[in-house]
Amino acid sequence: MVCEIMKDIAFLSQKAEEAAAQDISVGIDLLDTLEAHKDGCVGMAANMIGVNKRIIVFEDDGKYTLMFNPVIIKKSFPYQAEEGCLSLEGTRMTKRWKSIKVQYQNENFQTRIKTFTDFTAQIIQHEIDHCDGIII
Repeated sequence: MVCEIMKDIAFLSQKAEEAAAQDISVGIDLLDTLEAHKDGCVGMAANMIGVNKRIIVFEDDGKYTLMFNPVIIKKSFPYQAEEGCLSLEGTRMTKRWKSIKVQYQNENFQTRIKTFTDFTAQIIQHEIDHCDGIII
């Protein structure tokens, strides 16, 4: 189901709760909502659709990846980036890392660890910031 985009800063500033297997429907709604906004958006976190769970989805080489409970466990090569967000007006400068290693659970709630680089890494960092209640 395509959901409305949350713009309430107080809600977006809350740290997300751990996701569980019963939250799979939230992941599906998140995928549907990202696809509906694909012309201007490359990633989303569950709090952007009003659900305070640690779930993100992002576009990576033309396909969507869904992550439950993502955590960055290693990062290297910092740089400054300018980013926008569907939940916010305008763009802002922020610090990002060129390479990140992420531990997460897939849609079957199996734990995975994967390294991401460049723009995909930047998208994931932005969405994990959402999970941590960080507003860029």
